[in-house]
Amino acid sequence: MKQFLVIDVEADGPCPGLYSMVSLGAVTWDGETFYREFAPISDDWMPQALAVSNISREEHLKYDSPQQSTIELFQWLNEQKKKLDKRPTMWSDNPAFDWQFVNYYLHKYTGANPLGFSARRIGDYYAGTKKQVFRANEWKRMRKTAHTHYPLDDAKGNMEALKLILSKR
Repeated sequence: MKQFLVIDVEADGPCPGLYSMVSLGAVTWDGETFYREFAPISDDWMPQALAVSNISREEHLKYDSPQQSTIELFQWLNEQKKKLDKRPTMWSDNPAFDWQFVNYYLHKYTGANPLGFSARRIGDYYAGTKKQVFRANEWKRMRKTAHTHYPLDDAKGNMEALKLILSKR
């Protein structure tokens, strides 16, 4: 399970390319963390999406170069891969959202995604352990770190819950 890492993304809209990633937080099984902010790659943005991250468009425009932040993410993921001697497995609260931004940015700025072509959803795994598909949100009560929409807090809380779920299996 050491190959597991949790990633959380905040964005200014629902999909990459048309909209931009705001920030990304990641936590490894062993507690290593990674956090970066990304300046917009698009002129389009949704005020209600930025409000979730509690920032203004003016603040977002001052964030780090998306290319540089993505290269640093790529390097960090490759360091994790080297330590493990295998590809890390990405877990997320909502990989349908988070993974698409991670994948898009990694391919756009580095040409590759060290995470491969898939991710795991914590809620689906939890529901499977309960053998009840409609219990996919109950795991969120297992977080110790509050869910704040600051992606490093959210990734930490999600990793705490994932570890607890897995410890009961």
